[in-house]
Amino acid sequence: MSQRRLPIYKKIVEENMKKWVIREFLEYKLSKYGYIDSEILKTPLGTRIVIYAERPSRIIGRKGAIVKEVSQILTTKLGVENPQIDVIDVSKIEAPEMFPKVVAYRIANAMAKGVRFRRVMFVAVRQLAEAGAKGFEIVVSGKLATERAKFEKLTVGKLYKNGHDAKNRVRRAVTHVLLKPGIYGVEIRITPGTLQYSDEFKVKPPLKTESA
Repeated sequence: MSQRRLPIYKKIVEENMKKWVIREFLEYKLSKYGYIDSEILKTPLGTRIVIYAERPSRIIGRKGAIVKEVSQILTTKLGVENPQIDVIDVSKIEAPEMFPKVVAYRIANAMAKGVRFRRVMFVAVRQLAEAGAKGFEIVVSGKLATERAKFEKLTVGKLYKNGHDAKNRVRRAVTHVLLKPGIYGVEIRITPGTLQYSDEFKVKPPLKTESA
């Protein structure tokens, strides 16, 4: 008996769900090694997974041990067909500070080492400004100074909060860190300076015509 073919929309939903599960697993497994983001591509030979990392050597591991372990879990546990993993250094593509996960992880790691959150936020502001961000927002939430949870926000430059640019251009990342008082959240939004936005345009001067 032939197997029923899934409707195209169900197939698309299943594929997107599978990609989401893979990304969640990679972030959970590799976040402490400098994982930033990933791209999942279907090829005739299997599934190509491109991992963007701040320190590729840490994700690859000694003699490729970590990548081999990840590949095995993807195959046996998540049913990924013939995963081919490439690890790319983000600094060769763009300034690492333009990736909000990099900034969020740096703030979370510094707070875990005992550095005051305000100091870490101001360091991040300087790094983002020097990297050429058009605008950015840093939010740290949790028991910052009292027993009650609150948040502190720093917004610099131009940051789109709604519309096409907010959805497709502004980059956002959230991470959490567990300290003695409880769980703290770190949210980063970045408007990259290398992109063109909807409200940025130039009016061309009228063409000069020869008088008759």
